[in-house]
Parts: sequence; C-alpha cells; structure tokens
Amino acid sequence: MGLSLVRLGAFLMLFGFIASPAFADTLYHTFVIQEAPYTRLCNNTKNILTVNGSYPGPTLYAHRGDTIFVTVINNGNKNITIHWHGIDQPRDPWSDGPEYITQCPIQVGANFTQRVQITEEEGTVWWHAHSDFDRTTVHGAIVIYPKLKTTYPFPKPDGEFILILGEWWNQDVTQVYETAVLTGADPVPSDANTINGQPGDFAPCSANDTFKVQVEQGKRYLLRVINSAMSNEFFFAVAGHNVTVVGSDGSYTKPYVNEYIMITPGQTFDLLLEANQFLNSSASYRYYIYATPFFDGSTALSRDPNVTVAILEYKTNGTMPSTVPVTTSLPEFFNTTAAAAFIDGLRSLASSEHPVNVPKTIDEHMFITLSVNEVECPKNETCGGIFGTRFGASLNNASFQNPVTLIDVLDAYYSSISGVYTTDFPDRPPVYFNFTADIPFNQSFTSKSTKVKVLEYNTTVEIVFQGTNLLTGENHPMHLHGQSFYVVGRGFGIYDNTTDPLSYNLVDPPFENTVGVPKNGWAAVRFRAANPGVWFMHCHYDRHTLWGMDTVFITKNGNGTNAQIMRPPPNRPPC
Repeated sequence: MGLSLVRLGAFLMLFGFIASPAFADTLYHTFVIQEAPYTRLCNNTKNILTVNGSYPGPTLYAHRGDTIFVTVINNGNKNITIHWHGIDQPRDPWSDGPEYITQCPIQVGANFTQRVQITEEEGTVWWHAHSDFDRTTVHGAIVIYPKLKTTYPFPKPDGEFILILGEWWNQDVTQVYETAVLTGADPVPSDANTINGQPGDFAPCSANDTFKVQVEQGKRYLLRVINSAMSNEFFFAVAGHNVTVVGSDGSYTKPYVNEYIMITPGQTFDLLLEANQFLNSSASYRYYIYATPFFDGSTALSRDPNVTVAILEYKTNGTMPSTVPVTTSLPEFFNTTAAAAFIDGLRSLASSEHPVNVPKTIDEHMFITLSVNEVECPKNETCGGIFGTRFGASLNNASFQNPVTLIDVLDAYYSSISGVYTTDFPDRPPVYFNFTADIPFNQSFTSKSTKVKVLEYNTTVEIVFQGTNLLTGENHPMHLHGQSFYVVGRGFGIYDNTTDPLSYNLVDPPFENTVGVPKNGWAAVRFRAANPGVWFMHCHYDRHTLWGMDTVFITKNGNGTNAQIMRPPPNRPPC
C-alpha cells in the first residue's frame, strides 16, 4: 500500500512538504478510490465510485492546528481529484485539488499524497471529488474541533451527528456528465435527494434504510449539516424542535435560533439541538428530519423536487411501538422571502477569542455578473441547449474552460509557461444593461477563454456578484478556494454603488467560503489576498461550472519565505 508512516514522514520532510512544529498533531489517512455496489429506489444494483467502499465517504477528525496527510490511491475506473472544501491550504495550492487548475487528475492505478493544513478553520467543512461529476458519491465530512486545551464558544454538546445532504441518480453519473458535455444540454436531474446517502421514508423502496439518529431526553446535540448536492439548495429542519446556528463554513457565528435553515450547495452549518420533546410516555419519540428543495429560478429549468428525510428517535426505557414520526411544514419550493429571512440573520461571533478582521479600505473593486448563456452549436452538430445552441455560463461574459494544453494553471504559473491562460479577466462586464429584466437574446451569447485574475500579495479585494436574468435567473452559490470572505452585503435588484454600500455590515458579517447570490440580486464580499497561490472560484452548481461560470485568482508571492508558494511536491500527478 506504499510507504510506511515513518518513511512517508521522512520522505515528505525531505522535500519540504511537512508542517511546522507549531501544529498540534500530524495525522495520516489513506483514501482508496474504488467502485462499490449500491442499490437505491428499487433500482438494480449499480457500481458507484467511493472512497474505501463507503458512501458517503469517511469522516476526517482533527483539531484546529493539526495537519492531515491523505494518500489518495486511485483504484477506480477513471482519473479523479480530491478537494478539501473550506480549508485555506496556506501557501500550498498543490494539494487543493480542482482538476487542471492546481493539478492534473490522479490517473487510474496511481496515487498522490495531499496535505490538509488546518490553521484558521474550526467547525465543520468537507472534502469531495473535484473532477467531472464525481463528487456525487465521492464526498465526506471534515470535523475540526477547537485547539487542544480550548473549548467551544457555546455549551458543550453531549453528542453530535453528521448529516450530509445529497442527490442520487439511477443512471451512471459519468454517463450523465458525458452526455451533457457531448450535447450541450442541461444534465438530467437526479432521481432522489438524500440524507447520508439515503432517500428516506417517502421514496420508493427506501423506508427500511432511512437514516436514523438516537438522542436522550434533556441532552444537547450538535448537528453538522453539509450540502453536497450538485444542483439543489435545501430548507432543513427537525420536526418539533428549533435549532440554534452556532457555525457556518468552518467559522463560529452568533447563536441564532430558528425553525429552519436554508443551505446552498457547498455550505456547511453547525446547529445545536435541545432534545426536550420526549417528556412522558404519551409524547411522540420519533421526529422527521427534513430537507426540502428550495429553488428561486425559472420553472423551465429541471430540478429534483423530492423531499428527503431522516428520523430522530428518543431513547426509551422499554420497547416502543413503531409510530409515524412527527412531521413539520417547511417553506415552499419557491419561497425566496423565507430563504432571505434566514440568511439575513447570520452574523460572525466577533468575540475576543474569535475576532473579525473585515477590510475597511479596498485596493481592488470587482463587479462580476453571473449569467447562464448560449454558445454557438458547431456546424453539422445537433445541440441540446436552448434554441438548438449549447448551454454556457459566464462571469462578466467570460466563459472559462480548462486549459487545452497538457498542463494545469498552477504548474504554468509556477514555472512561467506561456500559452496556458491569459491574465485579462475583466473587473467589469463588457456591457451594462438592466441585468434583472427580460434581456434580448442577442446579449445571451458568450465565448470560451482561460482568463484569470492576478492579485498582488496582501491586496484587499471587494467583489460584488450581480445575478442576471440572461436566459434563466436563479441563485448562484459562489465558492472561493484558498480563503474565506466576509459577506458584507446582499440585496435584490441591481446593485447601486452609491447607496448599497451604506447598508454594509462591517462589524460582524458572516465569514464564509460559499455565498448564495440571490436570483436577480447581488452579494458583496471582502477578503485580503494574503495566501499566495492559484485559487479556483466557481459556482457550486456543477453544471454551471461545466458551462464556464468560473475563473482563477492568482495571488502573487510577497516578501519573505512565509509569503511565498511552497515548492511543488515530488509526486504530483502528471497530465
């Protein structure tokens, strides 16, 4: 299976790939990519890609300050990459994972040891495949506890549960991806939504395998909720119970009590739940945990509308008759007001132990429009997009495509290889118009490029993401690798650079790595580019990334060793 742990440590130390002694601990894991048979929805058993045969994959546990080395061995049927979502990876983009951005995929039969360096994160983040549509089944949680000899900034829970929201296709997901690439059409929607890989009671042939958690009356539990879905946002709730939000995207929040949350693809939430409902023998001891889809876009777009459930059960002193769990009502599918109301209540903890550092002066102002577009159908081909074209997507009408050369962006940048990308990503859209109105079709076309944005080290950046109504308007979960950002403002309509900044929260804005930009609305984020490297930014709807709603930020080196990209690891995958 490769090097022993001792030899591996010596090997990594020799090549400068070992963590600082200041880190609390160094942990080692092996991820074996392999096919495994799974059955859902009365369907015939099919093979899916997994890590170590499990779906969802294994959970990584660590404390803030630890370093994890993960050796990924690809025994699957295709090339693949793994990304550590929400981990900043200081100075080490080599281990970040997006294919053809920071590495070439790990080839079948090969392996790659990646370093997961946990510095600022605390709470729940996650890992997932970052190639094709592989993250459908190749994903899992990362649980980051407080530093040793410290504790949570909230009452210590008596137990915890991980709840990963996802999707299931009866069809082979690689075939779904390849068909979308070939035809330019919208990928077919999933057949079920899932909690920890299970569709739940309301789906065909699924009741017996519904995921269950057990709690005890009077105790407090931490729910670690992750949205790994490819296409769906969710309202999430536990029937009969409120939840208290205490963390989001690996950062603590001010305690925030609500009946439900809204979670977009890529996001994580830490929720406290008080088990206080099973008071006597006449009370119900079973409650549904619900995830119902939320979608604020066009009804012409296909989505999987299926509700998925798990079950929360109270432990009892004796045998209880099986009863139907208590139900609850959640906001409806298109309830944008309910989604916005929840998001508006999120605030960073902003305590002395967990301070905020919102940039107050800005060096780089960017205004980025998010659009679903058309791309011309090649001659003599039949395309499955709208009006016989191919679907595209863009940022400021630049539709990103992976380099066509056999080299990734990071290698090209580090080795000063030309012809792989261009450095002319625009800070503004090429044309201003009424972004939220019905837009003439002659504005809907885009073209492919490899335009990236270069930032000087320690630059302060503000990005205003503006949703548009080109072809279809909908929420866009924008995710940035390499750093989190402060979400200082959100709103509906077209952003006004005179009046809207007056409403910014510069005191305790949420600190996130994924922000939902509302349909026909905007979101403003701020961050300091103090992590040298090559960092992907993309919509976390995978079909939008496939179509080109992404770009790359290159943060240049600063002065001194601690402000420069680390040397590349010796075993990085070849193209």
